[in-house]
Amino acid sequence: MINIGHFNSLPIKINNGRQVFLDGQESGDILLSDRQAPREASVGDILKVFIYTGSEGELLASTKRPYVEVDGVARLKVVSIGTAGAFLDWGMPKDLLVPFSEQDYELEENRSYLVYLYLDDNNRIAASTYLNSFLSDEAVYLNEGDEVDLIISHKTDLGYKAVVNQKFWGVLYHNEVFQTLREGQKLTGYIKKIREDKKIDLSLNKSGHQHVLPVTEQIIQRLEANDGELPLSDKSSPEAINTAFGVSKKVFK
Repeated sequence: MINIGHFNSLPIKINNGRQVFLDGQESGDILLSDRQAPREASVGDILKVFIYTGSEGELLASTKRPYVEVDGVARLKVVSIGTAGAFLDWGMPKDLLVPFSEQDYELEENRSYLVYLYLDDNNRIAASTYLNSFLSDEAVYLNEGDEVDLIISHKTDLGYKAVVNQKFWGVLYHNEVFQTLREGQKLTGYIKKIREDKKIDLSLNKSGHQHVLPVTEQIIQRLEANDGELPLSDKSSPEAINTAFGVSKKVFK
């Protein structure tokens, strides 16, 4: 079965020197939309291709990698506004549509927005700014201390909301962030706490002994390299400590 909006490994069925068609089995023959087929591609060879939908809803294949796949979140730029909605550059030949019905605010040309990719009722790839419709506030399979992939969403009174592993919402608190964060920025983070309501508190630093030990080693190395002197102390600002060692003041102490 073809997994639309993701990479699939498919055999070449037809290569007439001008066009290459892949065997999509029950989905039929799928045109490789790349202008040039891989060198010496022969019938029967397996190609790893991204499957997307064309203007008429037909399936197309490409060896190119999009900026984001279906069920993923990314910050993408609006390249044009049409009668159906806004079109985004997502690294593929056909621009990505954000229907007007999937815009919770008016999108403007040449600006970038955080969107979620999904398949509509006709199995066409589209995008939405209604991230709350696709992401969960409650952790399901995550555990405290887990390393996770983060995408920064927006600033709040508490801190920064971030997308966790493309599936959940989490929060980075202001008093624990010592660097500039921007919308769409990708970071490695950690599950600091899963609250009773299953909501996720995040950290950009490992907590506990696992994190303290490497920092201790860094401090010792700095002391040895500077004749036992370190231009930081427990009275230094959190920003200065984070700049030097990438940790909070609490971890440093």
